[in-house]
Amino acid sequence: MKLFKRSDKGGPRAEMSFVEHLDVLRGHLFKSALAVVLGAIVMAIYNSFIVKKILMGPTHADFPTYGILCRFSQRLGLGSRLCMNKIDVKMQSTSVAGQFDVYFNILLIGGFIIAFPYVFWQFWKFAKPALTPKELKNTRGVIFWVSLLFFTGVFFGYFVIAPYTINFFSRFKIDDNITNDWTIGSYFNTIVPLILGAGLAFQLPLVMYFLAKVGVVSASYLRRVRKYAILVMLIVAGIITPPDMLSQIVCTIPLMLLYEVSVWLCVRVEKQEKQKEAEWN
Repeated sequence: MKLFKRSDKGGPRAEMSFVEHLDVLRGHLFKSALAVVLGAIVMAIYNSFIVKKILMGPTHADFPTYGILCRFSQRLGLGSRLCMNKIDVKMQSTSVAGQFDVYFNILLIGGFIIAFPYVFWQFWKFAKPALTPKELKNTRGVIFWVSLLFFTGVFFGYFVIAPYTINFFSRFKIDDNITNDWTIGSYFNTIVPLILGAGLAFQLPLVMYFLAKVGVVSASYLRRVRKYAILVMLIVAGIITPPDMLSQIVCTIPLMLLYEVSVWLCVRVEKQEKQKEAEWN
């Protein structure tokens, strides 16, 4: 089986077999894994700070988000409605290797976050030769924008979604006789998907941009389903935040902004396509 790979210099296409493509992919995967390992080493060097200040940060009363939201609430004349207190929950490890497993996952996932731009660049280098010069022109700066949106989403997930979620579940009780004693593993497995999920969710504008490029979605379609999209955002925000409208709004606004940016990008793509059609005619 023969596949084709375009030369990075725009020269003639060179034949490559499927096995040769796998060999190239293996090289990129190895470099990506090495970058993640280096990121994990950085995490290990600063492990005390990372565990106490970052991982356990949302459980501390001095977590930056709590102070900012509380001051914001007071300036709006809302009193302490947006204020969040220290999480009154005891942490425990119920298995022999429980803390070690969490520590290893912290290093691995933290290393991936640190190395994300390089990892994406490696996958981009693998896919890039298969693109035409026109496609390459349309994807200029993709590494920067993907990385920027990912880190923005990670920060939003960590400083907004995670503390809201942890604070809500720490207060939630179905009976006063039941105490919340969390395992460190369940705590870690709760906040990490929220943080990484937010990083991926912030890729929405770029995803819509490329879908608009290939004609899968349009600005008119996104406008038509906007009310349903907002409803979904409110439901998601209602699940991950305390049961009050202000908290839901705080989490929903960035998602709505991302959606509107997606609509704007689709409009821009459609205008570019119309201009190209006019030039051809």
